Amino acid sequence: MGNEFIHQPVMLAEVLEALRPRSGGRYVDGTLGGASHAQAILRASSPDGWLYGCDRDPAAVEAARERLKEFTGRFEIRQGNFSKLAEWIGQRSCEGVLLDLGVSSPQLDQPERGFSFQQDGPLDMRMDSGQTATAADLVNGLNETELGQLFRELGDEPESRRIARGIVQERRQGRFETTGQLARLVQRLVPRHGSRIHPATRVFQALRMATNDEVMSLKSGLAAAWSVLKPTGRMAIISFHSVEDRIVKEFGREKARDYTVRGEVDVPDFREARAPEARLVKRKPITAGEGELRTNARARSAKLRVIEKL
Repeated sequence: MGNEFIHQPVMLAEVLEALRPRSGGRYVDGTLGGASHAQAILRASSPDGWLYGCDRDPAAVEAARERLKEFTGRFEIRQGNFSKLAEWIGQRSCEGVLLDLGVSSPQLDQPERGFSFQQDGPLDMRMDSGQTATAADLVNGLNETELGQLFRELGDEPESRRIARGIVQERRQGRFETTGQLARLVQRLVPRHGSRIHPATRVFQALRMATNDEVMSLKSGLAAAWSVLKPTGRMAIISFHSVEDRIVKEFGREKARDYTVRGEVDVPDFREARAPEARLVKRKPITAGEGELRTNARARSAKLRVIEKL
């Protein structure tokens, strides 16, 4: 298992520059994946930096333990969602937190996990096999309006209504069970017209996010990560699409404001002055350099935001 779960880390140099790992520091990797980032953080914080790590995927946790053996005695790894970090890591105890959002290459490469339409597999998409609901349950259970809303809000899919209508009509003939079934339908409904991106990409993204409740996990996870961070500590968050990036950007902006907003709308006359809680290390997100883009296609859509606690 350990050898299967290796994937190329995105923006490794930029993450290390952001978190500034050092000996004696305590760091969190809330999305271990193949543990490439975790390994680099432990190396950079030698001889006695400490790492807390977690991942929802039991296969990733097992692979990470194997990969990090050389650092035994300097880390604690648990299987679970990063939204629960504050339940087992002390408040204001860490110098840095990394969240690398999205799905990792080994998950995509295993057809039986159902994350990818490149190879046919069950329409599953659960990051943790202990979860009950699968992507198939959503595709076969939600009504046309709910499906359309899901594809639009989580996938930014411009043809969300047409695809939702097509799914509801198609499933009258029988349940959707495989990734191939769904991908072929979407491709029929929304032809490629020379686009480099497969027509089902946004639909699969939306289903994965809904199956794993990723929006709520991210919002809870940002709050949890913030609570375990020391003053002057930094959060580095890598996102891969606009839904996640918007949530991260708004979280950082809210923490960096020098006023409190009462209610849903920011009305300048009703602002209450307060000391900012954070500094945005860079106003705009950091993106991968040309060299990395040539060797790692996954980095193309990655955005790194760095927030420093005051």
